[in-house]
Amino acid sequence: MTYTITELANEFGITHRTLRFYEEKGLIEPERRGQTRIYSARDRARLRLILNGRELGLTLYEIRQILDSYRKDDLSEQNRIASNFFRKRLAAVKEQRRRVENQITRLQAACERFGGESIKASVPSSHRASEPELRTGTH
Repeated sequence: MTYTITELANEFGITHRTLRFYEEKGLIEPERRGQTRIYSARDRARLRLILNGRELGLTLYEIRQILDSYRKDDLSEQNRIASNFFRKRLAAVKEQRRRVENQITRLQAACERFGGESIKASVPSSHRASEPELRTGTH
């Protein structure tokens, strides 16, 4: 089965430019008939893996390593490489979540401390008369 650039773009909700970008990076290799790109079932499968990897936060380098390790008769190496990248990404996301939860806690405490009233930022005395007062969170 073959696909046009428009068919794949519509199926995956991406732009033609995105497909051409992945082609430029060597991640997919459509056949060319004149100016027309013809994508194979292999290209479609690789595109699905690329987009899934990007959604998980993997870099293009990591995705390339996973794709390049594919062997039809033995998926163990590809699975090992993918698993290592997934574990690394999971650790990074957990650390990010920890930082976000810390920020949420601090912001909730600040909101409770100030009782929802407007918080005036300090303004140098030279600007107080000529400029309106600043409020936090507005810049």
